[in-house]
Amino acid sequence: MQHRALLYDKGGDQHFDAISALHKSLRGSDPDASLYWLGRMIEAGEDPLYIVRRLIRFASEDVGMADPQALLVCVAAQQAVHFVGLPEANLALAQAVVHLATAPKSNALYEAYSRVQEDVQKTRNDPVPLQIRNAPTQLMKDLDYGKDYKYAHEYYKEMQIEDPERPPALKLQEYLPESLKGRQYYEPGQQGKEASIKQWLEKRRGKDV
Repeated sequence: MQHRALLYDKGGDQHFDAISALHKSLRGSDPDASLYWLGRMIEAGEDPLYIVRRLIRFASEDVGMADPQALLVCVAAQQAVHFVGLPEANLALAQAVVHLATAPKSNALYEAYSRVQEDVQKTRNDPVPLQIRNAPTQLMKDLDYGKDYKYAHEYYKEMQIEDPERPPALKLQEYLPESLKGRQYYEPGQQGKEASIKQWLEKRRGKDV
């Protein structure tokens, strides 16, 4: 009777406002606010699986390759929720939230896949380039399926003899449909792991053949 009731409607405004507050606190790299809004949701009886679904999405959408471990931490939190349930799993959720809040942020993966979706809608019937088609039959081979395909492992071993720094930062052949040749979707940022990915990718794209 002495406790103040939490105003929370799992199907109404409080539900959506709270998850929005959590999401924006995570994006703003504020672990304290993120923990608070997580606690508000858990203590009000929110479905922990709903919370962890949103955390998993956040790990890819707002952290992405800047910290690839973020997704693993969130999936582990989901497993903890299944395995022990609440209240024991509340600390696993808190750990995931703090990891996400303090992780370097990048939405490059989200933007890349958004561009992919647009191009897929326009080119969904474009043929796979002949050199990267599977050729299990002689007829397919006669039709040039797989012709001139460069087996990456073999070529990179040969190139390492000449330049140990070259592979695999080299594009051996075109893998996209002809209409998308040279298209670049993923543009990594400068945060966390993406900084080194950016250097590698710029080197690779600069040596396209």
